Amino acid sequence: MSERCTWPGDDPDEIAYHDFDWGVPTQDESTLFEALTLEGAQAGLSWHTILLRRDGYRRAFVDWNVEAVAEMDEASVDLLVQDEGIIRHRRKIESTIGNAQATLLLRDQGLSLADVVWAYADPSNEPRADIQAHTAESRAMSRELKRRGFRFVGPTTCYAFMQAVGIVNDHAAACFRFPEIAQMRDTLLSERSDS
Repeated sequence: MSERCTWPGDDPDEIAYHDFDWGVPTQDESTLFEALTLEGAQAGLSWHTILLRRDGYRRAFVDWNVEAVAEMDEASVDLLVQDEGIIRHRRKIESTIGNAQATLLLRDQGLSLADVVWAYADPSNEPRADIQAHTAESRAMSRELKRRGFRFVGPTTCYAFMQAVGIVNDHAAACFRFPEIAQMRDTLLSERSDS
């Protein structure tokens, strides 16, 4: 049996998330938007609570179609507040719609969500001895996203997002995923620097 990070424990859902999703570097807008939404929704809750509602979020937010989410209105929010498949927190739901609109505004400015968030990636793939709740990079990302109209993107949320989408590789050094993620990050960062 390969060694993995300790945080999933024995929970099969968290093990699957760790083994297949957590930390996989991506520039895909829908995947980034999903991760940003779910990390924002988690504020004040356990990750397990969010993980169990992941399919509900996917359905409620049109399979993370940014254009469709950006068009949602107050009536949509009223319906979503009644949806037991997601966290029924009006401000968090409204922030998801607002964040979709902010993502589209980035496009209008010739940028992508990936351009903004990957600017805070450290090219180093060294394992971290002490993982923090937030870092200088996540604080800077938080300020930039807020400046661009995003909400529920505090420094701790941004750091969890950075971990989720591979902007940082916080798999334990002995975890079987660490070298795989490190290689994926190297490839993505090389592609970004060449473009």
